[in-house]
Amino acid sequence: MDVTTLFFRIFYPKRKAYQKLIDILGYIPRHWHLYETAFIHRSASQSGKGGSVINNERLEFLGDAVLDAIVADYLYVRYPSMDEGFLSKMRSKIVKRNQLNILAFELGLDQLIISTSFHVNGGKYVCGNALEALIGAMYLDRGYNKTRAFVINRILNRYINLTELEKTETDFKSRIIEWAQKQHNTINFDCREVQPSNDPTHPLFVAEVYIDGQMAGTGEGFSKKEAEQRAAEMAYDSLNKHLL
Repeated sequence: MDVTTLFFRIFYPKRKAYQKLIDILGYIPRHWHLYETAFIHRSASQSGKGGSVINNERLEFLGDAVLDAIVADYLYVRYPSMDEGFLSKMRSKIVKRNQLNILAFELGLDQLIISTSFHVNGGKYVCGNALEALIGAMYLDRGYNKTRAFVINRILNRYINLTELEKTETDFKSRIIEWAQKQHNTINFDCREVQPSNDPTHPLFVAEVYIDGQMAGTGEGFSKKEAEQRAAEMAYDSLNKHLL
């Protein structure tokens, strides 16, 4: 079964869903196959020419880079007097995995993902990854300016409150390390890789943070950095109630 056949088998009986994609984009695509691929989760991967694998992971890789550039461009113009450190933190807050997942649900992308063995609502960041893949597809289909307009007008301006985001703390690891150093406490992070039973092809990381030998928080994520940040956030929240 080729990509287009798979796409229409799922979408055509749900004509409103197909129209929804056009409504999300604000235009009719020139190269539909790019957008079809953007919503194919790896569990529904297809075989292409020469034995290639067709799913949205390559587009996700491209979209990640394009999104970073667009958000950096947007923030550079939006905050003309702020330094590089502030701009980097704001970009990280916007493009972090959890935030992208929320934005994807706001757009309704969860209704468009094609999967054969994966429950979209139960999978971490599947929708956020699809959003990045969609941005990659848009970039290839319409170029940077059209993609930039979509990200700014249909995502950032609609769903991101920059004033509130400025107040949001995300780098909990740095904060808790800074606190421990000031208090002359020892702090250590222990991170290990595990294989989740529902998706053995992508490892999961589990992190624990110890303060003076006592476990203060745990967290998990699809990267070591993410897991450690989640563990640090738990520890930070606990300390914030009593000490910070």
